[in-house]
Amino acid sequence: MKKIAVINGPNMNLLGRREPDRYGSLTLEAINARIEAEAAALGAECEFFQSNLEGEIVTAIQGAWDADGVILNAAAYTHYSVAIRDAVAAIAAPVVEVHMSNVHAREGFRRRSLIAPVCAGSISGFGAAGYSLALLALLKCHAGEGP
Repeated sequence: MKKIAVINGPNMNLLGRREPDRYGSLTLEAINARIEAEAAALGAECEFFQSNLEGEIVTAIQGAWDADGVILNAAAYTHYSVAIRDAVAAIAAPVVEVHMSNVHAREGFRRRSLIAPVCAGSISGFGAAGYSLALLALLKCHAGEGP
């Protein structure tokens, strides 16, 4: 069975309450349940992790070394964490960067990702569906249908 790590960064634990006009009304738990069901239907399993602490996210990424893929929403750390960028670059597993909002249509500082250059791909602006798209992309890449 394919193993996908789903790693979320700061403030993602507030989904459903935090700026619902921007991020929607689904909680992180509801999003995780949806991804888990979709993964199972595709013959994969997911491990979920969320932290507001940069070092814990680095450790979680390193722990996903042998996963078949990583879905990473580093949230605000995307824009300035060299440590998270280096952890992504160091592991063997392909990583898909996910952002629920369209970061390219937001403040200037959010348009720059330190992580994107070392990821297999990036998905931005599709809300919770971005996680599903990342899951599908990782499983297709694992099956040899992508880079």
